[in-house]
Amino acid sequence: AAPAGADLGIRDLPPFITPNDEFYRIDTALLVPQVSPDRWRLRVHGLVDREIEIGFADLLRRPFIERDVTLSCVSNEVGGGLVGNAVWRGARLADLLEEAGLQPSATQLLSTSVDGWTCGTPVSAVMDGRDALLAVAMNGEPLPVSHGFPVRMVVPGLYGYVSATKWVVDLKLTTWEDDVAYWVPRGWAREAPVKTMSRIDVPRQRDVPAGTVAIAGVAWAPHRGISAVEVQVDDGPWLPARLGAVPSEDSWVQWVAEWDAAAGEHAVTVRAYDGEGVLQPEDVAPPAPDGAQGWHRRDYRVR
Repeated sequence: AAPAGADLGIRDLPPFITPNDEFYRIDTALLVPQVSPDRWRLRVHGLVDREIEIGFADLLRRPFIERDVTLSCVSNEVGGGLVGNAVWRGARLADLLEEAGLQPSATQLLSTSVDGWTCGTPVSAVMDGRDALLAVAMNGEPLPVSHGFPVRMVVPGLYGYVSATKWVVDLKLTTWEDDVAYWVPRGWAREAPVKTMSRIDVPRQRDVPAGTVAIAGVAWAPHRGISAVEVQVDDGPWLPARLGAVPSEDSWVQWVAEWDAAAGEHAVTVRAYDGEGVLQPEDVAPPAPDGAQGWHRRDYRVR
């Protein structure tokens, strides 16, 4: 269940917690890997004092935490749907690296999926206190196979291609100079924090009746949080939106603003401020190489 006050209860607004079967899926697997928990092993090696290898039963014996974390794909367009919020349960990744004796020279955590796909995550993003997880459950259920069963990584604040390895079986502590992950030589940024984004979801239809209309959507800036959302109709003043509650700065937030809609053609624009008060960039940029940006706008016809 969503935390109290997180779901604003607005019709057609995506729920605060994205159901597993509606959560976006982006990966390079032509066939979804089938990994038996009994045979799953995770190796931790490289720039560590001691190599560690654990099995699934070993992982289940470790202390677990449960956190709401929003994940977003770097290829998501402004206003796009390649983003979702889920409750992830698993073991802290930082604890495992500390047990292996993480060496100060390590700058990159190179994770590898069972099918050979690689992901480069800044070591600093795992060790700075955020809730980076080796997740085994999603929304109260074992990870769906398509989302990484039996174990995947979840690192708040980074786009999925540098943080969210599914079917993970290998963790190598290394440097940016010594190893290159899958997407970097293909033109994507080496390090990719999620940019502040906001999206208009309601009303879904272009035609709306005159009168009071709820404009609503979601906004996200994982690991920084959202402090404010504003809505503009045509060239009018920016109006503050009401925000839903959030369990942490790692999840998206629902927002809503009331619009006294008059007959005619209108453009509605949304923008957000992150938890540090920094405004979402207005300048439009495509997803490549480090994530799309720009304010989301939707056109409506009021009758």
